[in-house]
Amino acid sequence: MTKLALRSVIYPAYAVLLMTAGQIHAQDSSPQKWGAHIDFEGKAGTDRSLGEGDLFVPLLQNEDSMLFLNLRTRFDDSNSREGNFGLGVRHMHESGWNLGGIAYFDRRRSEFGNYYNQVTLGAEALSTDWDVRGNAYLPQGTRIRNVDALNQVSLSGSTITFRGGEERSMAGFDGEIGWRLPVFEPEEPQQFRLFAGGYRFYADQVPDITGPRLRAEMTFDEVPGLWSGSRFSIGSEWQHDKPRGSQAFVTARLRIPLQRSGSRPKRLTAMERRMTDPVMRDIDIVSQSGAFGPVETVTGTADGQTLTVITPTSVADTAELNAALTTAGSGTVIINGTIDVTAQVNMAVGQTLVGSGTVKIKSPSGREAVLNVSGGKIAATDAGNAYTLLMRDNTKLIGMTVSNSNNAIGTFAVRAENITGVIIENSTLTAFGAAGGGVAIAAGGSTNMVVRNNTLSASSNNAGAIGLIVNGASNITIADNTLSLSTTGTRTVIAGNGTTSFNAASTGNTTNSGTCSFPVAPTGSVGFSTITCP
Repeated sequence: MTKLALRSVIYPAYAVLLMTAGQIHAQDSSPQKWGAHIDFEGKAGTDRSLGEGDLFVPLLQNEDSMLFLNLRTRFDDSNSREGNFGLGVRHMHESGWNLGGIAYFDRRRSEFGNYYNQVTLGAEALSTDWDVRGNAYLPQGTRIRNVDALNQVSLSGSTITFRGGEERSMAGFDGEIGWRLPVFEPEEPQQFRLFAGGYRFYADQVPDITGPRLRAEMTFDEVPGLWSGSRFSIGSEWQHDKPRGSQAFVTARLRIPLQRSGSRPKRLTAMERRMTDPVMRDIDIVSQSGAFGPVETVTGTADGQTLTVITPTSVADTAELNAALTTAGSGTVIINGTIDVTAQVNMAVGQTLVGSGTVKIKSPSGREAVLNVSGGKIAATDAGNAYTLLMRDNTKLIGMTVSNSNNAIGTFAVRAENITGVIIENSTLTAFGAAGGGVAIAAGGSTNMVVRNNTLSASSNNAGAIGLIVNGASNITIADNTLSLSTTGTRTVIAGNGTTSFNAASTGNTTNSGTCSFPVAPTGSVGFSTITCP
């Protein structure tokens, strides 16, 4: 709604309120019939529960008309807060109907900590037996707020797409018709009413919130043991719409009068009592949250690295895979799927290779999200190459599955020799060499290397099976790994020498069998649950 159209609605509504106030003031010479009160309401719901304080103050009145101030504050157990600041007029018509109108300014703090403003305009017609109400809700100011907790990012093939999380306030309207069940006489202080209505709220690029609403209410005036002028109400509500599903509430409301009992008439008629009925309107500035932002293609990580995705369909052979890794450089590369290779795969210096786990990305618009990755694998089968993956200085292998299986020669899954700053985490590395044995990681001569939380498997028919070779490696951390060795030959968990040194954090490892081989004792040790190493 444009500002001009909005003014055409709001200004006439306030003009009517002011005109009516003037008429009431001109006639206001009778005793005060209606006094101020405050209502406290609790709503226990299936999805959330709310509490409300509702202050009702007649500003001007005569025998059959009233201008009133209505201030409300509300909170719920989802950390949402709202305040409503309104003016209303009510007039007892000779036809037996109480006619009224309201205008509110609303402000809400949503569960995500965002603030929204709204104008509410409403009209009502109340009789002894019937209620008719309708309200329009007009958002003001900023209607769209970013919510990073709702950001969504997904990987499809070699493309990463992002949609920003948003919360959007919604314009709308609602209405209801109520009927007094004739179980009590009209003038009796207790009444039971049923209500049926509906609502619709809408905003750009989000699903409409549209559905029915049903209410039931039992009201008790002049409750024994309570203050004169008090009121107690109990009720229930139900509503349903597609975005939010079904919601139900059980309500209880207590009215506390704020004027002395002798300052108003002792007894009001049923329709006079209805002049101070609570204003019925939607309990919230309605908003909807989700990944509603525009689709963006992601090409970078949150820490500023270039992000590349390689799939089996994007590289035809090992040469193209190596070319793609060289082009990616010292960025992050996601392997999405199983890539079969026939020669050694070479990482670039400073490169991170990710096969599963999480990658924190940044969208072109500058927002961040966490991408879940799974299924990345590089596999060499009878390819004739001793090494599957060659790591370089300051490279990282995260969540990768790397395997090498060959019936003719000895095989290595990962080669990380004579380099520094390598990290291998959460990966599955498997080597099988029928004739020459299998080695999961060759890391001789490397420094400041971390091998953590991996599954390392080495096997052979009758040759050796070795988990890690660390001859001459210094300050290497081997922690929380699971090793599995299988062969009729020698099973070596870790092979090293006297110049090897281990970081003190090298603990928490397990192995199914085998021993550590150190002709000369290294500096430090590696903690295993079943063996001593060295």
